[in-house]
Amino acid sequence: MLNEPFLTTRPEAGSDIPLLVWRTAAPLLAVGSAPLGGGIGVRRWVLNATVPMSYDRDDPADHLAELAGGLGLAGPGVGLLTGVDVAEVVARTDGGVRVWATVGLGTPVWAAAPAPAAPAQRVGTVNIVAYVPARLGDAALVNAVATATEAKAQAIWELGLPATGTPTDAVTVLCPADGEPAPYGGPRSTWGAPLARAVHAAVRAGGAGTVVPWSDQRRED
Repeated sequence: MLNEPFLTTRPEAGSDIPLLVWRTAAPLLAVGSAPLGGGIGVRRWVLNATVPMSYDRDDPADHLAELAGGLGLAGPGVGLLTGVDVAEVVARTDGGVRVWATVGLGTPVWAAAPAPAAPAQRVGTVNIVAYVPARLGDAALVNAVATATEAKAQAIWELGLPATGTPTDAVTVLCPADGEPAPYGGPRSTWGAPLARAVHAAVRAGGAGTVVPWSDQRRED
C-alpha cells in the first residue's frame, strides 16, 4: 500500500522549499521515468521535490538522493523534481487506483514537434505518481505508463493546449510486489481503465487554473 503523502520542507538558499513524500507500508514494485529510481524495480518511498526555476544542477539523481537521506528515507526509492509548489498536488481515486499529480503546463509541447521547443523560464513539468492495488506483470507495468501518458495528453488537449505534455514530464506507477501478475495495463484493461480515468481527472483539475512557479510565488511574498 502507498500511504498518503506528507508535506514537509527543506532549508536551501535561504528558503524553506517544499517536499512531498510518500512512504510504503511494504516494498512496492514500481516502473517509471523519474531521475532517481526510474526503470522497473522494488521501491520503498517516493519523493516529489520543488526546485526554483533557476535550478541548474546537472546531477538531479544525486541531488534527490541527498534530499532523501536528509529525510531519513532508507532503501531504494523514486525521486522527482518540479518547479511547481508540490503543496498544490491534486489527488484522484478511481476503482481502487490512486493518483497524485503536480501539474505545471507553462512549457507545452507536441511530442513529435519538428524542432525542439525554445527554452522558456516557465513552470513546465507534470509529475504523476500512481498506485494500482494489484500486482502488474512487467509488460503491464510498461503499458500502464503508456496509459497514464495517454490520459495526461487527453486532459491537456481538453484544457485547450496544443500539446501532449511538457519536455520534462515524469510518471511513476507502483503496485504490490507479490501476487498473481495481471497481464495487461492498457486503457481498456481491468486496472488500466481506472488508472486512465484517475490520471485524466487529476491532470485536468491541476491544469485548470493558473499555476505559478514556486520561485515566482516567493518573489511575490
